Parts: sequence; C-alpha cells; structure tokens
Amino acid sequence: MSPHPTDGPSATARTVGRRSFLALATGTVLGLAACSPQVKTAANAEPAGKLPSGAPPPGTKLAVAVRQTRLQLEPSGLKKDLAFTVSEWPNLSAGPDIIQGFRARSIDLASNAGIPPIQAKAIGVQTRIVAVQVRPLPIYTFATAPGTAIASVADFRGKKIGFSQGQAQGVVVLRALKAAGLKNSDVELVALPSTQFLTALQSKQVDVAPLGEPSLTKYLDQYAKDGAAAVKTDVVDLLTVLWAPVEVLDDPAKAAAVRNFIPLWAKGLVWAWENTDEWIDTYYVKDQGVSAADGKRIVSSLNKPQFPVSWDKVIAWEQETADLMAEGGFVPEQDVTDLFDRRFEGLAAESVAAEYRETS
Repeated sequence: MSPHPTDGPSATARTVGRRSFLALATGTVLGLAACSPQVKTAANAEPAGKLPSGAPPPGTKLAVAVRQTRLQLEPSGLKKDLAFTVSEWPNLSAGPDIIQGFRARSIDLASNAGIPPIQAKAIGVQTRIVAVQVRPLPIYTFATAPGTAIASVADFRGKKIGFSQGQAQGVVVLRALKAAGLKNSDVELVALPSTQFLTALQSKQVDVAPLGEPSLTKYLDQYAKDGAAAVKTDVVDLLTVLWAPVEVLDDPAKAAAVRNFIPLWAKGLVWAWENTDEWIDTYYVKDQGVSAADGKRIVSSLNKPQFPVSWDKVIAWEQETADLMAEGGFVPEQDVTDLFDRRFEGLAAESVAAEYRETS
C-alpha cells in the first residue's frame, strides 16, 4: 500500500515489445548487482533441513524491508517479542529494488506482491516465499492522465499504459486487459517502474497507470481538477508475501529469525486493522503525509487481513499468474511450486485469531 518515492519522467521509458522487457529487466537487475556478492542462482532445491523451532541464537541479525511492520511494532507492543537484531530497515518496496537488494546481500527479508518472486526466478535469483496474506478485494485503481477521456478498461485500446513487468501493477494490467477482451497488442505498454507512474501520468507520458493508496488519493487531490480520473475494476492482486533469498533460509540462525518475525508481521497487520485511528495517525498522516480524513477513507476500502492455513490455493494462483506472464512473453514458462518454502506454511495463520485465518 505504501507509495514509493517518485522520480522525474524516465528517459529510458520504452514500449514493451513482448520479450524485450524481460531482457531489459534482466539487464537492469544483473547490471546493478554485478559488483556485489551473488546470491545462489542454481535451480531451486528443497529447503535445507527442518525448520528451527527455538529462538534465534544471540547475535543473529537480519535486514528487513517491511516498513509497515517496523511502524507497527512499537505501538502494538510487539517489539518486545522480536528475538533478533534488525540490522537495518531498508525503505524499499518495489520488486526490482528488492531483487537487487537480495543480489547485493543488503536485504534478508522483504514484503512484496506475488509477482517479484516469479520475476526473480525468471532471471536466476533463488528465493522462497515464507508467509502469505490474501487480499480478495482490489487494491489498485487505474488512474488516468489529466484530460484523458478514459471511462473504462474498454477505452484502453490504443492508449499508453504504465507497465512494470516485475511488480504487482504489471499483472493487474494484464489481468484487466484479459478480462476486457483486449490483447496486449491492442495497447501500448510503456515500460516503467511503478515509482515513476505518478510523474508519467502528470507529464502525460502515459495515458493510464495502476495506482495503490495513498498514491491514488494524493494524485487525484492534485489533478482531478485538470481532468484526471479513477477507473475501477474487479481485478485483484491476491497475494502479499514475505520472501527471502535461499541462502538466508538455508542458514539455521537466520531461518529461526525469519520464523520469529512471521507472527509479528501477521499480528502487526491485525493490530492495524483493529486500531485504525492510531494506525491512520502513525502511518497515513505522519509517515505518508495524507490527511486524517483521507486516511480513514483509504482504510475503509482495505481488505481485512486474512492468512491462509493451507497454501494450496495460493500456489495455484501464483501458477496462474506465472502462466499469464509467460503467455505475454515476459518470462519463460515456470513451475512456481519451488518458490514456496512450505516449512513455514500456516505459521502466520496460527499466530492470529480464527477470524483472520483463511481456511477455504
């Protein structure tokens, strides 16, 4: 949900030509990490050994890129249960940035949508998903550039659409087009990281792009008077995941720290749901810079936290997403089963009350 810092319009923005974007993304991530120690890139293997059951050993450290949990630990009273040292809380959330951090060994654990792990596997970065939250309601809305006459997804034909292949927003675009009976070739997919969607809309570099909150509210507050609008769809981005490099999870001490963190992540999300006024003030007002009124409106539109007891349906959803990406020529065909470290399955669900468990 949190917005990413925005830069000026990208000089490297380009129209996606099917497999050309995969090549672009691969070159970017690998090039940026070329001077850094490399995470293992062999085909994913079975998890190493049984999941440690005890507390992480003294001195265990992880760099954790999960900003919302960082802000929830103190007011929720959960900080006392953190049994390892967080060496750093990188303020990064875009999938390509997280993959780069994994490659550089500067991030040990992160929160993203389901797409970045698929993208990581496509370019040979070995990672696993360790926890899952499901969100059955849409969290992204398509925002239009000022003065653009777009009222529905059907109007996307021939338009320039902000498209970040390695992030959740990219799959939201593909799913929306498919639901509307449009082919990727019916539109112009403009390759941009989601961090640049706002400025691309403002400058009319693209006609439409998917935005989450509070970015959507900030954008419309400023540009609705100039004709910018929101186009809502029923397309959902079902998964929020915690994921980590394989080498982190193969280290018993770090795996124990990840095991300790997962319940705190889940409980923090539940605390935010149950203490909306305090969370709005902590996150939306003080951290994200939106008004309390907008914060209340945003929170009222969010999904109640749900953590699946079984990952079977989650894996099926992830496979469907990977297949959609492969059909568009953006990643090679892949089996996503080995993206999930099922040693951690159900741990998040077990840590919360029954009303926050997804059992169907």
